[in-house]
Amino acid sequence: MQKTLTNRALVVSIHDVSPLTLQKTEQILDDLKKIGCASTSLLVIPDHHRRARISKNATFAEWLRTRVAVGHEPVLHGYYHLREQQEADGVFKKMVTQSYTASEGEFFDLSETEALARLKTGMSEFTACGVAAAGFIAPAWLLGDDAERAVRDLVFEYTTRIATVGDFTTGTVHQARSLVWSVRAPWRRVCSLAWNRLLALTLRNAPLLRVGIHPPDWDHAAIRDQILNLTSAALAVRRAMTYQQWLASTRGQE
Repeated sequence: MQKTLTNRALVVSIHDVSPLTLQKTEQILDDLKKIGCASTSLLVIPDHHRRARISKNATFAEWLRTRVAVGHEPVLHGYYHLREQQEADGVFKKMVTQSYTASEGEFFDLSETEALARLKTGMSEFTACGVAAAGFIAPAWLLGDDAERAVRDLVFEYTTRIATVGDFTTGTVHQARSLVWSVRAPWRRVCSLAWNRLLALTLRNAPLLRVGIHPPDWDHAAIRDQILNLTSAALAVRRAMTYQQWLASTRGQE
């Protein structure tokens, strides 16, 4: 029986895509394809932790071009995906940049000049791989005001935060909370399973359902199974698409 889809959408995004996570990303994409999700947004890190420049890895560059050719979207995801601890960090900054995001909130407090330089270099890395990004998403969704001005200056079409999708083309900020899992400790995994089960129920009638996947999620069977089960259930009533496709479909409807 053919599925009847509503005008509701599903965007599955895979974070932290790089040469360092390529094998795990392939596993995720293969598992998603088996349940009928063949279109995702791939959040690519140009130089993951200063150890994996994508332009210097021919295998990764070819893989990325191939994925884009079959319908996946490349998204610029920071540059290093790393924020070194600073002596001047206060309690709040330490809580946000270390406890919350394990020192990966790269664009949390960059100056506009610093952000602009990293964005331009990141775009050059994408160009060297033969792809281009319409969107920029900061690591851990932590995008400071100065850094956001740099993103806007470079004419990216959109960014996302954990609870919103911001369309720079129309100026619209869409409310859309993302499902996302934290797996760094057993208590985090237990809480994530309970929270995302409840959140999926809460968002079942939302125009857009977002599912954010990180490669380490696939190291934990309970997390992996919940992600696949929730995604499969969503596909029964939603159309899978990329962020760029979804935003294009919303323009002119406001």
